[in-house]
Formats: sequence, structure tokens, C-alpha cells
Amino acid sequence: MVNHHYYEENQDQLESNPNIINFTFQNLSFKFHTDNGVFSKKYIDYGSLALLKSLTIGNIEGEILDMGAGYGALGIIIAKLYSRQVLMCEINTRAVQLIKNNIAENKITNAKVYHSNLYDQIDKDKRFAYVVTNPPIRAGKQVVYGIYDGAFERLLPKGELWVVIQKKQGAPSSKEYLMGLFGNCEIINRDKGYYILKSVKNI
Repeated sequence: MVNHHYYEENQDQLESNPNIINFTFQNLSFKFHTDNGVFSKKYIDYGSLALLKSLTIGNIEGEILDMGAGYGALGIIIAKLYSRQVLMCEINTRAVQLIKNNIAENKITNAKVYHSNLYDQIDKDKRFAYVVTNPPIRAGKQVVYGIYDGAFERLLPKGELWVVIQKKQGAPSSKEYLMGLFGNCEIINRDKGYYILKSVKNI
């Protein structure tokens, strides 16, 4: 039997069982198409919601990157809220198609998706003002820390990395890693066991 994981590529081999999530955030209504083989198919996961509630997009000019975007809820909501150009990266082929559907469904004109294993399909010279991530913990530390390393490389000066991660799934070790990488890591919020971490690229 083949094991299927939402953080792997070929989830379109799974039997399809579509679902629709209707979601409201800050008086804005969204409709998200989901399916088997993607993370949090039946509802917007609490980690993403906690990150959305804590996130502040300031005056740093530039695009926003949602790394490991799932079916696109976080990136699409951010695109609608802040009217910034948002790029979403996702390795899961089924999730990539769902992101495309959800961008169209929600009439978002300032977002696009890359089918990418972490940062490998992003132009090496491209830089971002913000990177946000609800990282795929089950993919392992190598992947999660790869997201952090790539964010440091791809952020503009003074750019910010925002991470949501549960305490029991490694928030303290992520904080320690980010401190070593960025030289700073602030706990912005704690919400039902989820930590919202922010690191700033101070160069």
C-alpha cells in the first residue's frame, strides 16, 4: 500500500473527494475548494488562523511569500487583506491545482502559485518583504529548517519571517534555530499551544 502525505508531490493519484470550506475573516468572506491528500481538508486549521490573527504587514516594500501553502487559504486571505502581491509555493500537485481554483474562486488578482519543492522554482534573484509559513512538521526537521534557511536567503533587508508552530511539535527548537540563523526570534503570540514566531533579517 502506498502511503500518501500532504507534503509530498503526487497527491493527484489519490481518489478525489472534494470539499468546500466557507470561511469569514475580518468581515471578508472566502470559499475554498479542498480534496483528499491536502492538509486540513475539512476546515481552516487553527495554526493558520492563529498566524493570520497575529500577522502584521508593515511598510517593507515587496512581495509576500507563503511557503508550503496547502490549498492556498493563508496566502489568499493575506492577498485580500493587504493588497500585496503574494506568491504561494507548494510541492503537492493536487494542492497546486486547488490553489489555482481558489485564486479564481475568490477573484484574487494579486496572487500566483509555483509548483515548487521549497524554493527551487523561484528565481534565485527574487527577494521578498515577508515570508509566512505554517511548516509541514511531519516532513521532518530537514524540510522545516530548509524553509527557514531559504527564507533568510530570500528576504530583503529588514524583511520578516513569520512562522506558526505548536510547542509540542518543536516551537522551542525552531526558536533556537531561528535565533542562530537570524540573530533574533520573537515570540509574537501564544495561542492554544501554537507559537507565532517572527525573525527579522537585520542586514
